Amino acid sequence: MPPYCSEMNRIEEQWHQLKTHEIAGRMFEDEYDLALAIMDGMEARSVKGGYTVERFKFNST
Repeated sequence: MPPYCSEMNRIEEQWHQLKTHEIAGRMFEDEYDLALAIMDGMEARSVKGGYTVERFKFNST
Protein backbone atom coordinates (compact mmCIF):
# COMPACT_ATOMS: atom_id res chain seq x y z
CA MET A 1 0.00 0.00 0.00
CA PRO A 2 1.18 3.54 -0.66
CA PRO A 3 1.89 5.79 2.36
CA TYR A 4 -1.45 7.54 1.79
CA CYS A 5 -4.39 5.50 0.61
CA SER A 6 -7.67 7.44 0.43
CA GLU A 7 -9.71 4.23 0.46
CA MET A 8 -8.34 3.44 3.92
CA ASN A 9 -8.93 6.90 5.36
CA ARG A 10 -12.41 7.07 6.91
CA ILE A 11 -12.69 10.84 6.54
CA GLU A 12 -12.45 10.54 2.74
CA GLU A 13 -15.86 8.84 2.54
CA GLN A 14 -17.41 11.57 4.70
CA TRP A 15 -15.75 14.27 2.57
CA HIS A 16 -17.13 12.62 -0.57
CA GLN A 17 -20.66 12.55 0.89
CA LEU A 18 -20.36 16.16 2.03
CA LYS A 19 -19.26 17.31 -1.44
CA THR A 20 -21.90 15.20 -3.16
CA HIS A 21 -24.90 16.10 -1.02
CA GLU A 22 -24.41 19.17 1.17
CA ILE A 23 -22.35 21.53 -1.00
CA ALA A 24 -22.78 20.15 -4.52
CA GLY A 25 -23.55 22.71 -7.20
CA ARG A 26 -23.08 25.71 -4.93
CA MET A 27 -20.86 28.70 -5.62
CA PHE A 28 -19.05 30.56 -2.86
CA GLU A 29 -17.87 34.15 -2.72
CA ASP A 30 -14.70 33.23 -0.87
CA GLU A 31 -13.01 30.61 1.29
CA TYR A 32 -14.83 31.82 4.39
CA ASP A 33 -18.25 31.14 2.82
CA LEU A 34 -17.02 27.71 1.73
CA ALA A 35 -15.80 26.99 5.27
CA LEU A 36 -19.18 27.99 6.72
CA ALA A 37 -20.99 25.74 4.22
CA ILE A 38 -18.73 22.83 5.14
CA MET A 39 -19.38 23.34 8.86
CA ASP A 40 -23.14 23.57 8.25
CA GLY A 41 -23.01 20.45 6.07
CA MET A 42 -21.10 18.51 8.70
CA GLU A 43 -23.62 19.54 11.34
CA ALA A 44 -26.53 18.49 9.07
CA ARG A 45 -24.89 15.11 8.39
CA SER A 46 -24.36 14.54 12.11
CA VAL A 47 -28.01 15.24 12.85
CA LYS A 48 -29.12 12.84 10.11
CA GLY A 49 -26.63 10.21 11.24
CA GLY A 50 -27.33 10.58 14.94
CA TYR A 51 -23.79 11.45 15.99
CA THR A 52 -22.10 14.55 17.36
CA VAL A 53 -19.53 16.75 15.71
CA GLU A 54 -16.87 18.54 17.68
CA ARG A 55 -15.19 21.59 16.21
CA PHE A 56 -11.50 22.12 16.83
CA LYS A 57 -9.77 25.47 16.66
CA PHE A 58 -6.06 25.52 15.96
CA ASN A 59 -3.76 28.27 17.07
CA SER A 60 -2.39 30.27 14.17
CA THR A 61 1.17 31.44 14.40
